[in-house]
This record gives sequence, structure tokens and C-alpha cells, in this order.
Amino acid sequence: MSPELTYPDPGHTRRPYPQPLTGRWPDGYRLVLRREKLDIPDPAAGFLRLANGILDWDLHRRAGLRVAVSTPRAAPGVEMASGVGIGPLRYYAPCRVLWAEEPALDDGGAPVVGQRAGFGYGTLKGHPEQGEEGFYAELDGEGKLSFRVAAYSRPANRVLAAGDFANRRVQAFFTRRYLTAAYKLAAGA
Repeated sequence: MSPELTYPDPGHTRRPYPQPLTGRWPDGYRLVLRREKLDIPDPAAGFLRLANGILDWDLHRRAGLRVAVSTPRAAPGVEMASGVGIGPLRYYAPCRVLWAEEPALDDGGAPVVGQRAGFGYGTLKGHPEQGEEGFYAELDGEGKLSFRVAAYSRPANRVLAAGDFANRRVQAFFTRRYLTAAYKLAAGA
């Protein structure tokens, strides 16, 4: 039997294009919304590289998190744990993928404009936070490429709440790392 999510009412990160990522978030959580426009020579090809990098966990690995090589591509129900730390001093935060969107392609194999691909996952017992995070490759209606992160979270218990300033810094650090990793994935670097 799979463990239960550590928060009620999951699924708020599922926002198909063109739904805005603003509004409609649950109360009582810290919210992180970031959008990075990725100016690369071929946005369509960059979208496919980024979408696949998100779904195959390369975004997380390039951001400095440890994800087991055996972790399946992101799909609803996939459980994973990302590890942070040094060597054997590593903490793993377990999550379950709640939704995933594969890139939509036209008959010629090119990505359709006006879409988001990516996934959202929710926290499981043992994660220092309670909440959800979504990662999105977006190819807008004009064919411009963006990477987005949307997360809502709160400390998993009172002990962690006492050190919430550290949790916030770690979350901000990894959000910046995701933005850098997304650009490198999209650019093919």
C-alpha cells in the first residue's frame, strides 16, 4: 500500500495552458511562483529538450539533487525521493507524481504552440514540507519558451516550523538552481 500524501486537497499545481498560475491556491501555505523566459535560437526544439528533461528528472539532477537512476519517467503515481546533502550525509524527501503532461506534437513531430508539459508532485511522510510543486515547460501561442515553477508548502511539523527560515532559504536556493538548469536543458548545454 502506498503512503498517503501529507496534505489535503491535492492537485492545485495542475494548470494546463493557458490557465494562469496565479490564484486558486490553498490558504495557509507559502507560495512560490517563478517564470523564466528562455531566449534560445530554436524555442520549439528547446521546449522538447526542456519538457523531456523535466519528465526524466534531469532538471532535478542538474539542480544538484540526487534522484535514483532507476526512477521512472514522471507519470501519475510514480514515487520518488530527491536527496540533498553531501556523500553519506544525505536527506531524501519522498514525493508522489500527481499529474504529468507529455509534449503535444503535430503530424510532423514538431511541438504544438500553446501548451505546457511537465508534472506536479505532492509530499509523502518523511518530507520536511507538506505541499505540492509543479514544473512546467511552456511554449506559448507565439512560440516563445518559458520555464515555470509553482509550489505551495508549509513545514511538516513544529520542529521544522521552528527552523522555517532555513527551509525558505533552501527552497529559494533550489528554485534558482532549477531556473539555471532549465536554461541549460533548453539550450542543449
